[in-house]
Amino acid sequence: MATVALTKDTFEDTILENNTVIVDFWADWCGPCKMFAPTFESVSSERPDIVFAKVDTEDQHELAAHFNIRSIPTLMIFRDQIGIYSQPGALPEPAFRDLIDQAMALDMDAVRKEIASEHDHAADGEPAHDH
Repeated sequence: MATVALTKDTFEDTILENNTVIVDFWADWCGPCKMFAPTFESVSSERPDIVFAKVDTEDQHELAAHFNIRSIPTLMIFRDQIGIYSQPGALPEPAFRDLIDQAMALDMDAVRKEIASEHDHAADGEPAHDH
């Protein structure tokens, strides 16, 4: 599958309608973004089970601000509508493939339990823990 361009109008529906979405926040003037783009495209063609999406931070200021994007490229991974990864920096292809494998291997039931537990603690007046 080719990568898809996301806008503030299509972002939420893309996350809600797909099991796994990997988002690359980038800009045309960003050297590391341009170096990472062929890797992102190449891996996307091998994984039709995943939506590979790109957000042009120059064109989509509101979306970049909403996700507090301060450095590009930034990769985000959503599984089952839950953000499970967000880090800036271009990855070499082997590391990107490994990241995807790790994301796909996550036990999402355990992730949901952890989120519920953090919400329960926060509701009890205890601060939620960052992991």
